[in-house]
Amino acid sequence: MESRRRTLAKAFIWQALGLLTMSGVGWALTGSMAVGSGIAVMNTLIGFVTYILYERFWAGIGWGREV
Repeated sequence: MESRRRTLAKAFIWQALGLLTMSGVGWALTGSMAVGSGIAVMNTLIGFVTYILYERFWAGIGWGREV
């Protein structure tokens, strides 16, 4: 089972990558860095919480693990 600290570190790094990607996509689609970044920040906040809940849920399931 993963530690909570590892789960948080993974979630933070993944969301930082997503924030950068979404900012670029939002800027490309809207032509506005402010609007693109706003969309990216909201997506990152929602994704961060969702990812942590998802990882913790799966951390408690033994199916498919090799011992």
